[in-house]
Amino acid sequence: MFCSTCGSSVESNTRYCPSCGRELGSAETALPTTLPAPWNPPQIVEVRAGHWVGEGWRLVKSDIASYVLMTLVFLLLGSAACGLIQGSLIAGLHLFTIKKILGRNAGFEDMFQGFNFFVPTLLASLVIGLFVGVATIFFVIPGLVVAAMYKFTYLFIVDKRMDFWQAMRASHEVVRRDYVGFTLFLVLLILVDILGALCFAVGFFVALPVTFAAITVAYREVVGFDQRTIDAL
Repeated sequence: MFCSTCGSSVESNTRYCPSCGRELGSAETALPTTLPAPWNPPQIVEVRAGHWVGEGWRLVKSDIASYVLMTLVFLLLGSAACGLIQGSLIAGLHLFTIKKILGRNAGFEDMFQGFNFFVPTLLASLVIGLFVGVATIFFVIPGLVVAAMYKFTYLFIVDKRMDFWQAMRASHEVVRRDYVGFTLFLVLLILVDILGALCFAVGFFVALPVTFAAITVAYREVVGFDQRTIDAL
């Protein structure tokens, strides 16, 4: 299971988190904390980049005020904390979008549920940033491929309750079924963000959440949400 305060992995019979000291209990969080059954990667993956972006736009358009507000908070808090909480905020945006996809009552406060996974999302953001940075030094294309490889990492953390390395490997297992397709999907997301930024920068506050929503939609179609996550939300 995981501590809902710091996200550290702890033994199921542990009463207090060894990292932050919080007392653990079955009612400490609305999300399930025990690991699900072992996950098996899909053998066949169909990349539908345009469809995923379109569905992402549909989700954002249905609650554009909330998404714009969360994007503003994401940019402000992420910058103020020098990127240390960026992973948690990304996880929160994914959780909010999962609730929207499932037709649940999603609120602005859901964005901060990502902090329940602070440690794994922080480690993921640091390691992914390092890998992408090193790959980009050699050339832009390797950097894009590596970034595409780990786009589902935060979703595996919050949905499958994996630690950061397991989640990164799981994301790679999905993407390696079609490196070209998923890299082109990432390029399309980047183009959406660039187009939004060109619209007097205001459009960026709409374009950025569309990219997060599109990734969440892609994860649902390719991987599928864990049933206990669905039940908890």
